[in-house]
Amino acid sequence: MRNQGLRRYTILFLFGVLLVLTACGGQRYATGTLPEIGSPEAAVELPEVPYRLGPGDRIRVVVFRHEDLSGEFQLDGSGSFSMPLINTVNANGLTAPELEQEIEKRLGDGYLVNPEVSVEVLTYRPFYILGEVNRPGQYEYESGMTVLNAVALAGGFTYRADTDEILLQRGGSNAEPVIVPGNTRVQPGDIITVQERFF
Repeated sequence: MRNQGLRRYTILFLFGVLLVLTACGGQRYATGTLPEIGSPEAAVELPEVPYRLGPGDRIRVVVFRHEDLSGEFQLDGSGSFSMPLINTVNANGLTAPELEQEIEKRLGDGYLVNPEVSVEVLTYRPFYILGEVNRPGQYEYESGMTVLNAVALAGGFTYRADTDEILLQRGGSNAEPVIVPGNTRVQPGDIITVQERFF
């Protein structure tokens, strides 16, 4: 009888501990508390989006059956370039297919009949990495690189770096920075900032 009572008491005790742990485990988010800035939970997965052209990109434009209109062009500080016949073309913020359509539309407006255009990005504008890396600065973009690849290219983290708080600004210096995980794909023009760790 004594052993049965002890066994029953032990089962009830363990059941009570389990209830307490379950309640505590859900308390953080049940009360609406957000993850702290700098924690891995605060990192944002940025969606994959089509690449949009901008200042510094170099492109090749091919107008089929018209080699005299085709060529390689560098986008200036406003994201524009000049083509024969149609003069200044603003490519800033456009995808390559959107730029193809824009050039076809303008060439077809009194110049060519049913023009066909192809646009290829030859070299991309650089990205920037700042803060707690050994060689902060401007770097040439390479297709498929991640934030951690960019950190390695910049000489790795300093001893003061907060590796859980890497900020990324996409769309220029006025864009809102977000904390991103290390496997986030970098895009040309991105600004990456590694924050300092508080000891």
